[in-house]
Amino acid sequence: MDNHDKSLKSLFAEAESARLALEGTYETNTPTYHDSVSSVVNLYASCLEQISRASIFSPNETAEDIATSNLPFLLVNYHLAELTQKLPTPSLQSRRQLLSSTRDAYERYLHLLDSYSLLPENYKKLLERYTDSPTTFSTISAGADGAARREAKIANLKTEKELRTKLQFLRSRPEYGTEEGFGDEEAVRAVHLTHLTYAAHMTFQALESLNRELDVLSQAPEHPTPLPSTSQQDDDARRRAARPDESYSDRLDNSAAMRLTDTSGPLLSGQGKPLRPFTLLGNRAEIAKGVFRPGHNLPTMTIDEYLEEEKARGGIIEGGGAASGIIPEPDEDDVEKADAEMYKARQWDEYTEANPRGSGNTLNRG
Repeated sequence: MDNHDKSLKSLFAEAESARLALEGTYETNTPTYHDSVSSVVNLYASCLEQISRASIFSPNETAEDIATSNLPFLLVNYHLAELTQKLPTPSLQSRRQLLSSTRDAYERYLHLLDSYSLLPENYKKLLERYTDSPTTFSTISAGADGAARREAKIANLKTEKELRTKLQFLRSRPEYGTEEGFGDEEAVRAVHLTHLTYAAHMTFQALESLNRELDVLSQAPEHPTPLPSTSQQDDDARRRAARPDESYSDRLDNSAAMRLTDTSGPLLSGQGKPLRPFTLLGNRAEIAKGVFRPGHNLPTMTIDEYLEEEKARGGIIEGGGAASGIIPEPDEDDVEKADAEMYKARQWDEYTEANPRGSGNTLNRG
């Protein structure tokens, strides 16, 4: 059946079902996905035509005059915009045209809500800012520093999450009924109005993202130079190998190699080929400094100097070995040393007598 022969209700239900199926798709770069997006866009476009023919929405009406069953039709422009933005384009120019159509659909949605006074006050102010400068619009105030921009982004995400949570909660209430109806009209109307506010919030986020993409596209070249294919690169390499005289080479010419000792001639030929070896240095002082320098690094100190340095910083341990276990013979002539050792032994004997083994652990704790 052709879309024109279907009722608006059935056509909208089909479009909604197809859109929800696309949201659960993970592979978004396949031709099948792009065909499905294009098909859903056509369904919403047909809905828009039927809404216009039937004059469901009139500028002479207020929000209270809109039937609850017709409130979801206010979202057609919003869904049409978000799906159009996902369509693939073959060139930069066609992408710009697609984004322009997307912008028009988003603007129609916002102005339709505004005409029925369905935009909350904070979104009315955003719409005024967008109307003043649509191509440079941002949800974040101009001139805000990094911290303010970060807080604004967090606030936007928080608002989005709160609206989505509220929408899910209202839909889960028994008063809402089912998608086919049979619910309390006030509960159903509250769900639709919350959905309109959520879509308005997402519209301003999308318009900001759209401006960023257009800014990137404006800096891209209109006709980028195509990269050469692998076969073309191979052909160029074979052509250069077949005619070495016509291609540039960083190797020395044979004639120049015979004159390596000639340092008075030019470094490069007229075609830019090196005629003799040369080294790029920062200044003449570096050249003069390295004239008589050997090719290897010279030592900076002798072995004795190194050992003294290690000894000074404690890197060498003296003593040890087999000689460390030999007890030196006491010197009987050294009376002072003998008295000191005797006094030390006497002190130890007095200490062991005054403090027998185990006297400090009277509570048997161990």
